Amino acid sequence: MTAFSVPGIRPTPSEGHWRILHFTPNWFAATMGTGIFAICLAQFPNAPALSIFGEVLWLANIVLFASLSALYASKWILYPRDALRVFAHPVVSMFFGCVPMGLATIINGTVIFGAAWFGQAAISVAVGLWWFDAALAVLSGLAIPFAMVTRQTHVLEEMSAVWLLPVVACEVTAASGGLLLPHIPGAGNQMTVLFASYVLWAASVPLALGLLSILFLRMVLHNLPPASMASTAFLSLGPIGTGALGLILFALNGNAVLAANGLGLVAGAMSGAAFLGAILLWAYGLWWLGMALAITARYVANGLPFNLGWWGYTFPIGVYAVATLRLAAAVHFPALAMLGAVLVIVLAAIWIVVAVRTCFGAVDGTLFVDPSLADGAPSGLTR
Repeated sequence: MTAFSVPGIRPTPSEGHWRILHFTPNWFAATMGTGIFAICLAQFPNAPALSIFGEVLWLANIVLFASLSALYASKWILYPRDALRVFAHPVVSMFFGCVPMGLATIINGTVIFGAAWFGQAAISVAVGLWWFDAALAVLSGLAIPFAMVTRQTHVLEEMSAVWLLPVVACEVTAASGGLLLPHIPGAGNQMTVLFASYVLWAASVPLALGLLSILFLRMVLHNLPPASMASTAFLSLGPIGTGALGLILFALNGNAVLAANGLGLVAGAMSGAAFLGAILLWAYGLWWLGMALAITARYVANGLPFNLGWWGYTFPIGVYAVATLRLAAAVHFPALAMLGAVLVIVLAAIWIVVAVRTCFGAVDGTLFVDPSLADGAPSGLTR
C-alpha cells in the first residue's frame, strides 16, 4: 500500500470534513513544485516577463502554503488520533519533509522577489523564517528516521526514493542559507548562517547519497516500484541537485563572509573545495537524470495513473535546473546554460499538467486519500 494509490478508500460526498480527515503532508509537494518553478523563472535576467510570472507564482505559493497549513492544522484539531496514525505509516510519514522544503522555496522567493518590494524588511522576514525552517528540517530529519526504526516496518523490496524526503529537507534549507548570505547585515550574523548551513548540508547530503546506493541495490534486486510510485524515479535527482546548488552558493557567497570574519587564509581553499564538490555532484546527477528518464519512459509505455505523487517530477527537475544554470553562469559554459533552459521548459510543461489535474482532483475530492486510515475505520474523535 502506498501514499499515492489506496484501493477501497474514496471520497464520499455525504461525509463531512472528508478533505480534512484525509489530508496528508503529500500536498505540500505542490508548494515545493510551484516554488521551485518560480525560482527557475527568476534565473533569466534578460527575460523580465519570466521574472514577473515567477513573482506571481511566488505570491500564489504563499497563499497555497498558508491554505495547506490551515487544512493540516484543522486535521490535528478535529481528528487528533487519526492524524497521529501517519507516524506509523512507512510512506506517508516521509512527506513531512515536504513542509520545510515547501517553506524554503517561499523564503528563497522572498529574497529574490520580495526584497525589490519591501527592501530590508523582506530580508528580515526571510532570515526569521529561515531559522524556523531550519528547525523544522532538523525535526523532520531526526523524528521521521527515528519513527522508521521504532514504530514502522520496512523491507528492502518496498523501499523507494520517498525515504529521501525527510532527510533532504536539511540540505534544502542549507542552500537557502547560501542564497541569504549576501543580504544579511553584519559579518557575524552572516558567519552564523553560513556555519549553520554547512552543518545542515553535512547532516543531509552524505546520508542521502548513502540511501541512493541502497536504492540502486533495491532496484537491481526487486525491479521497479509500482506505477503509482513512478514519480519517485526523479526524487533521486533532488538531493544531488540541491546538494550541488548549496555548494555553488557557499562558493560564490561564502568567500567574502569567511574573509570578513578573519578566515581569509582559508576562504579561498574552502570556496574552491565547495565549487569542485558542486561540479562533481552535478556530474553525478547526470547519471541519475538519465536513469530517471529511462525508468519514466518504461512506466509511460505501460500506463501511468495520475496521483499527487506527480509533483515529485517538479522539484527535483527544478532544483537541478537551477544548479545547472548557476554553474553555467559561474564557468561561462553555454552548453550548460542551454541544458538548464531545456530543463526549465520541461519543468514548465510538467507543472502545467500536474497543477491543472491537481485542481480537478482537489475539487472532486479524489486526491484526498490518507493511506494510514486504510487499516481501520476512522476513530471519529473530535478534539
